[in-house]
Parts: sequence; structure tokens; C-alpha cells
Amino acid sequence: MGFIKGTASYVRFGVEGDLPENIWDFIADKVAAFAFRDIDETYEEDSLGWVSVLNMFDTEFDYASYAAGDFVTLSMRLDERKVSSVIVKKYVQKEEERIKKEKQIPKISRSMRVEIKERIQNELMRKALPVPSVFDLCWNLENSTLIFFSTNRKAQALLEDLFRESFGLTLMQQIPYVCGEHLLEEEDVERLARITPDYFV
Repeated sequence: MGFIKGTASYVRFGVEGDLPENIWDFIADKVAAFAFRDIDETYEEDSLGWVSVLNMFDTEFDYASYAAGDFVTLSMRLDERKVSSVIVKKYVQKEEERIKKEKQIPKISRSMRVEIKERIQNELMRKALPVPSVFDLCWNLENSTLIFFSTNRKAQALLEDLFRESFGLTLMQQIPYVCGEHLLEEEDVERLARITPDYFV
């Protein structure tokens, strides 16, 4: 669930790399270039890209709707076509039985079984509707941090790849220790480095 809809879980990242002087022009170009592309009318298995944080169907970003002060708010949308392996297995077995009866053979060769499975998988994939997933983020340009409102590992990996591809910047997850280093004074950071784990029971 995103940050606009109430309670949320999130992961904090540091953004590593340099932005050009014309930051907003750069971001506008990159967001448009990597905006989400619909696959409803195609046979593609998946699509990944940026959409408005307010509307997952908005890929135009009129009036730079993602910009809010020193913050960039976007949603990463992933549409995937999925077919259950159980369903694939059912239709593969059904097709194998049909071919055995038609050709009057007791057994199907391994190469033919592979061909049948690939064909059935492709046919079922074409019929499947893409399932959308949307993940919100808030990028603080001033302190080079990004909050991603999902703890899903796959979504985080997709975000890191899409962010690097879009903006040429690297995301590094900030664990509490790293956050502490940024928040504390220099002498306190030295004390933090000496802290060791302990049991409280």
C-alpha cells in the first residue's frame, strides 16, 4: 500500500550519483522516456515503467505532476501475464492424449512433449490478462534519499534496475546503522562504530 492511502511499510535508499544542473528538465525527459507502456492489446508477458502516484493510468505527467518542492513522487507499475503451472500441465496432458489417439501411438517423444508444452504455454499466455502491481516512491532531491513503499524483495530489485536505467543513478538500501551515520555528529559516529550486539533477556 502506498503512502497516500494511510499506513504503509517502506524501505529507505540512498541515491548515489550526480544529477545535471538542469535537474527538472533531466527528470522530465527520463520519466517520459521510461513511462509505463500498456500491454493489454499485445502478447507481451510484462511491462514496467513510471506512472503518476495519483493515477496508475496517467503516463503523461501533465504540469510535472510528480514534482513537489524538492521531492519527486512517482509510482512504479508492473503488469505481468501469469499462467498457473497447474493449468499448463492440465492442457499439456490433454493435448498429449489427443495426439496419441489421433496418431494411434502409445507414447510421445521427448522433443514432441517439449514442443507441445511451449505451444500450450504461449497459447495460454496470449489469453491471460495482465495483472497490475503499483509501488509508490518519494525521492528527496535535497538529501539524496528515496523512500520506497514496499518491502517486497522482487519489487525492490525491479526498482533498483529501473531507477538506474532511467536516471543513471544507483540506489543503496540504508539500514538503521547507515541512517545513524548520517544523523549523528562525528564524535557520535565513532561511538556508534564501537557498538556491539547484546541480549536484553
